[in-house]
Amino acid sequence: MPHNQSFPVEDPDISSEEDIEDAEPSDESGSEDLPNDVTPSSRQKGKGKARYPEESQIIVQTAFDAYFTYNKPGRVQTSSNVYSQLVLPLSSEEYANAIGAASKGIKPVESSLLKDGNMDITFSRYICELTEGFNIICYGLGSKRRLLNQFATDYCSKRGHVVVANGFQPDFNIKDLLVSIEGIPAIQCLNLPSGSVDKQARRIHDVFAEPSQKTHLYIIVHNIDAAPFRAAKAKSILALLAHNPRIHVIASIDHINAPLLWSSSETFSRKPGVIAKDSVPSRGFAWLWHDMTTLLSYDFELAFADRSSLSGAHTGGARRKADALAAQNATAMSETAASHILASVTQKAQKLFALLGNNQLQAIEGADATVSNDLQQFGMGYDVLFSTARDNFIATSDTALRSLLGEFRDHNLVVSAQATTGGGEILWIPLRKERLENVLRSLNSKS
Repeated sequence: MPHNQSFPVEDPDISSEEDIEDAEPSDESGSEDLPNDVTPSSRQKGKGKARYPEESQIIVQTAFDAYFTYNKPGRVQTSSNVYSQLVLPLSSEEYANAIGAASKGIKPVESSLLKDGNMDITFSRYICELTEGFNIICYGLGSKRRLLNQFATDYCSKRGHVVVANGFQPDFNIKDLLVSIEGIPAIQCLNLPSGSVDKQARRIHDVFAEPSQKTHLYIIVHNIDAAPFRAAKAKSILALLAHNPRIHVIASIDHINAPLLWSSSETFSRKPGVIAKDSVPSRGFAWLWHDMTTLLSYDFELAFADRSSLSGAHTGGARRKADALAAQNATAMSETAASHILASVTQKAQKLFALLGNNQLQAIEGADATVSNDLQQFGMGYDVLFSTARDNFIATSDTALRSLLGEFRDHNLVVSAQATTGGGEILWIPLRKERLENVLRSLNSKS
């Protein structure tokens, strides 16, 4: 039997030769009866019915191919209209009134841990575990600052020295903790020389490792998972102190991934009973985990953040960065602060402020941008301000104008920046429309 023998295959979709001949395109006069979505070339006569172009394709996509065809990645469509930038921040008074109105009539939920009987039992257990050579780390929903401070005052202070570290403060560093420990009278009288943080930590470790040292040290660390304690050097120094049998660490965490900060050896290591002289000190934490769900608000921990602004509440940056950007924030200056500043300047300075403020209000009304958070676009050029101030006999020289602006610049009541187009300096007042109107109205009533 020959290997290359072929057999005819009958395709039901293929018509006979007569049908194919009949399927030739008709004249243009017959195309009027066709539907709008069917072209004359796609119509067939005879046995075959009229088929759409997609039905006549030789290669038909499978469901697998169609999925990747219609879901292929493309250019990410993002918008520059960020919600936190479009929503105007609130003043401190507006924020307090809104929070008070929202919480009115709502009964606060109190954790059972806050009851006196339960707290005494919990704190007694903590002392027992610290005595056995463990360190304590507390987790759970709610601020734990008040309870840990109460534990330090009622229990730890009666057994030794206590040092509290507020790790949630952005400007906190490990050097501050070591300086506070060296400020203890028992260590301060030793007149230890200052040096690097590594030498400071080693000296503190050696002082409490002495057999003659009977007083223990209790270190309360609020938010040990904060940025200042995430650095490798800070963790190493704290691990050195925590592994000393006479130094006890009681810390709190709030981040869900905080346990990833330490290795398994650091987490489960036990403190030595006696530290041999001139031996290499070991490091570790010997954590015991405790659920401290208080359901209390983080008011003190978030005091550095601008909770009245969506963008300022979750910045997470250092306070220095927030202060640097404060002049660009529409709520960087409140009405009360502006009124105090204006009350302490000369009458010419008040007239200059009113001149700049009225020009800014006119620019805002002309642009119909009452809810804009970018006030720089409504600022006034320095050259224009100088010319207008000279015409109104407010400042006759450049030196006089800069002298009047100096008080406002120092208190961020007037801020400036380089113009994006054309060069020059742009000045504006960091108060949104309704607040600026109130300040100018109060200023006009006093004059």
